[in-house]
Amino acid sequence: MSNVIVVGCGRVGSQLANMLSDNGNNVCVIDKNADAFANLGRNFNGSTVQGLGFDEETLVKAGVEDCDVIAAVTQFDNTNLMVAEVGSRLYGVPHVIARLYNPDHERAYMQLGIDHVCGTSLVAEDVVSKIVSGHGAHIDTFGEFEVLRFSLDLSWRDTDHPTIRVSEMERDHDIRIIAFERADGSASSIPTRDSILYQGDSVLACVRHELIGAFSRYIQD
Repeated sequence: MSNVIVVGCGRVGSQLANMLSDNGNNVCVIDKNADAFANLGRNFNGSTVQGLGFDEETLVKAGVEDCDVIAAVTQFDNTNLMVAEVGSRLYGVPHVIARLYNPDHERAYMQLGIDHVCGTSLVAEDVVSKIVSGHGAHIDTFGEFEVLRFSLDLSWRDTDHPTIRVSEMERDHDIRIIAFERADGSASSIPTRDSILYQGDSVLACVRHELIGAFSRYIQD
C-alpha cells in the first residue's frame, strides 16, 4: 500500500485515483476546482483537497510529507512540471510522475530526470503501471522482463569523460540494449555490441525483474 497524491481531477486524474484506491492505496486528489471532484463518483474511498498542486500549503494538507508517489496529470505541461519539481526537490517524494502533452518537451523532461507519461490515451493505466513497478524508467512488462527507458548515468566511472561499450553492459548484467539516442538528440540508433554510449544518452533496454536492482546504477535519478 502506498500514499499517493494525484494532482488534477479531470477524466484521467479521476480514473487514476479510483484505480489506485481500488487497489488498496491511500489516495488524495488535488484540484483547483472543487466541482471537479464530482468526477470521482460516489465510491471513491480517498480524500480531496482544493488548491493548486504546486502550492506548498496545499501539498502539506494532502499529506506530501508522508507521500510515496505524486502523479501530476493536469491538462497543462507547465503545471505538471512545477508539481513534479516541488514534490521531488522540496519534499523528497521518492517517485514523481508527470503527464506530458507536448512530445517536443520529452527530451527536456528526461534531462531533468522527471518520470513522465506521454500521450492522451491509456494514461491512467500507464501511471498505475509505473507506480506498481516501483521505478521511474518503466515502460512495459513482458513476463519476467521489463522494458526501461532512461538517461544513462556513468558518473560513477572514474574518468572525466565516461563512456561504456554496449557489449560490456549486456555482458555484466545479462540485459539487452534495444536502442539509444544521443543526449543532444543528434543521432539515434539500434546498437551493435561495439556501439559506445555516453553520459546522458537516452537508452531503451530490456531487463529481467530480478536484475533491475543491480542495473539501477546506470539509471539517472
